[in-house]
Amino acid sequence: MSNLKITKKHHKHLNNPFPSTQTSHPFIQGTLFFNSQRVPSHKKFSIGKDFQLLWCSNNGGYLSISHQSNPSKLIWSTIPGQAFVSAALAETEVEESRGSFVVKDGDVHLVCNHQTIEEIRVINQFDHSLEAINQDSQYGFEQKNDLNSSQYPILLISGWIFSMKKKKKQFQKAGISADIQFETKETSTSARYWLLFDQKNSNQIGFQVMLGEPSFKQSHKTSPTPTGRYRGFRRRLGQLRKRKLGFCRYLSRPRGYVTVSSAEEEIQEMKVAESTKFNRVCLTYSSEAKERFYGFGEQFSHMDFKGKRVPIFVQEQGIGRGDQPITFAANLVSYRAGGDWSTTYAPSPFYMTSKMRSLYLEGYEYSVFDLTRHDRVQIQIHGTSVQGRILHGNSPSELVEHFTETIGRPPVLPEWIISGAVVGMQGGTDTVRDTWDKLRTYNVPVSAFWLQDWVGQRETLIGSQLWWNWEVDTKRYGGWQQLVQDLNSQHIKVMTYCNPCLAPAHEKPNRRRNLFEEAIKLDILVKDKHGQPYMVPNTAFDVGMLDLTHPNTASWFKQILQEMVDDGVRGWMADFGEGLPVDATLYSDILLIRILAILGEDPISAHNRYPELWAQINREFVEEWKSKCVGKVKEDPEEALVFFMRAGFRNSPKWGMLFWEGDQMVSWQANDGIKSAVTGLLSSGLSGYAFNHSDIGGYCAVNLPFINYTRSEELLLRWMELNAFTTVFRTHEGNKPSSNSQFYSNHQTLSQFARLAKVYEAWKFYRIQLVKEAAQKGLPVCRHLFLHYPEDEYVHHLSYQQFLVGTEILVVPVLDKGKKNVKAYFPVGESSNWQHIWTGKLFTEQGCEAWVEAPIGYPAVFVKAGSIIGETFVKNLRDLEIL
Repeated sequence: MSNLKITKKHHKHLNNPFPSTQTSHPFIQGTLFFNSQRVPSHKKFSIGKDFQLLWCSNNGGYLSISHQSNPSKLIWSTIPGQAFVSAALAETEVEESRGSFVVKDGDVHLVCNHQTIEEIRVINQFDHSLEAINQDSQYGFEQKNDLNSSQYPILLISGWIFSMKKKKKQFQKAGISADIQFETKETSTSARYWLLFDQKNSNQIGFQVMLGEPSFKQSHKTSPTPTGRYRGFRRRLGQLRKRKLGFCRYLSRPRGYVTVSSAEEEIQEMKVAESTKFNRVCLTYSSEAKERFYGFGEQFSHMDFKGKRVPIFVQEQGIGRGDQPITFAANLVSYRAGGDWSTTYAPSPFYMTSKMRSLYLEGYEYSVFDLTRHDRVQIQIHGTSVQGRILHGNSPSELVEHFTETIGRPPVLPEWIISGAVVGMQGGTDTVRDTWDKLRTYNVPVSAFWLQDWVGQRETLIGSQLWWNWEVDTKRYGGWQQLVQDLNSQHIKVMTYCNPCLAPAHEKPNRRRNLFEEAIKLDILVKDKHGQPYMVPNTAFDVGMLDLTHPNTASWFKQILQEMVDDGVRGWMADFGEGLPVDATLYSDILLIRILAILGEDPISAHNRYPELWAQINREFVEEWKSKCVGKVKEDPEEALVFFMRAGFRNSPKWGMLFWEGDQMVSWQANDGIKSAVTGLLSSGLSGYAFNHSDIGGYCAVNLPFINYTRSEELLLRWMELNAFTTVFRTHEGNKPSSNSQFYSNHQTLSQFARLAKVYEAWKFYRIQLVKEAAQKGLPVCRHLFLHYPEDEYVHHLSYQQFLVGTEILVVPVLDKGKKNVKAYFPVGESSNWQHIWTGKLFTEQGCEAWVEAPIGYPAVFVKAGSIIGETFVKNLRDLEIL
């Protein structure tokens, strides 16, 4: 990406604890004109066989798209008289600090905000117009192949985007004079654009916006009439010349390189080529004032995003994310480490609305969905083109199904991972065996032991940390293979930990391999600007990152996983994936670089794509391992492998098997505590992440003189209640195990852990059904009520307060300290009543609230009265002596 400035602040301390929010160019607005001699005043055009587009010249002209099954319902429309395609040329500034990023717009050098429509017509994929578009557009290589594969005729809308010259005029009134600027009818800069719509399947249409290079013109004039008709652009402005813009006339400093302040601790200076290409494309279309927007991947602070600007960028979620005082402290110590409401490991450029409208972007460019205006949406894409899809569906569940039909769905999870507790432990072989004995004493149903410290630990400036050298530490886990075998004989699996980073291991005792050195010799690490391994700061040490685009990386890392699995391991956490530096150099084959340049790949796109590549390597290994198995191992689903991860992007549900929500604070707070775990669970579920869960009790503890966040027993027990109704019931000791209350801390925690693990076990039969449904339709196990009650206005105000498990179980968790009751809402639209599982009380009124007692160990949970699912669940609770 040209005009890119990168500032690295990995080691900057005593920062501004209230950093500025990310900035971007203002909402771009312009006028729409059309050629009345070539564009009819009112006409319907078919988009394939299932969609139609209406062009109407009223009020300045607008487009609207609907499905043939319901022509009156608009799934996408523009704003009368307003430009819907615009573009700009601007600088991009990226600030980076230990996995936290902020993307800002710098100087904006060129904006084409007005638009004309010259032509609307239907063409087929063999039309010579497509060849001309690909020759004239900035970015046509990938689109050409995509368009030629279209099954249906393509609808083409073409014209010009342009800016108007600004002139100064002196204004004087009441003795006061001033110079004012106004736009003339004389164009300053213009560029060709092409907007194409083509049907992808019966419920999706694809759209593409492609631009020609901007051309400066000095004397063309437009003469729009009061009706908005366009006359001045009847003749084409000529073939755009492939030439450099004379930037010296428009910019205040040279553009052949990036200049940055020398006051920053670390500055990356990147050579860039002068470019005539736009690097911002905006798509603007209509919305309704009361329309609510859901999705955008895993979001932790909000469910409805109307009124907000939503950036789509993979990164650390942050420590606090706006909750105080922890965000203040995190930002003070490490630049922007606190994050904000929008920072997330797994965003997605996808949404659905309360009006059953849905859209998503393809590609991996940085984008911002600006929903701050009551009547419109503007998507700002950092790139040279736009490609995406518009979805048709009559309900939220249909939209999720249609979306995941394209991006991909997870496989059916092996039954062992959803049968009992996944016990997160550290400490070595003896500690695991001692804890196992305690769990047997309390009759806890256990599926697996997850041992993240299997690689050994070392002491750093911030405490004990793992050795990032992915092999078992035989000193810490003596008799490793025997431990794995003993657990497996009792139908308990062993799970481990890895990530795509490697730490130098020359100081590690009793190591057999030094994976960091092996990766250097194979030349499969991400490189810096000097061609050396890029050492990425991470907490108290620096690591090398695997170059997942290198053709030798996948096979090498799969061998590491193979050795782990050969010892009997059946699952692992595939951590990280969100921290690829945007100034990193990936696989350096010259041909590949040239191809990526043609395709428009830039550092930010590579960053967003990295977690999908990481998931893909792990998933491929799972499938390849299973295909190589023979006999009982191959046929027995209990022998299947599982990995879980936190980082992702739009297509991650296709490659990832299971997700977890990362590192929440051990707190009750809304942006980064137990409440955010529910919001993240539900927002991700609406975005295709069908299988998700959080660490029981949260992860991040902070123990400072004036800022103390440690896991209380009450928080731990309430989080157990919450996660007893998610896909996986998994504990984590957290970053400071000795400071936190643990499931093994005392009799109370152990007995409640056993109780809630049995509650989780009691609805296993339904969980198996939901897991299969997710693999078939993409519907999440845990669901926001909007998914099934979109007509209930009250439901739209809910975020973390309650959720559904499938359609048959309603959970209202206790998420506040000291509370012993909760307010439950029973939605409108059900013919059956809701029954409280502990008392059997029926709640018969729809659209009403009720206070429900919820002492510790008895979360407020309801089932549909008379349903087989509900009756079976209650029966199982009785059989397990829980009820």
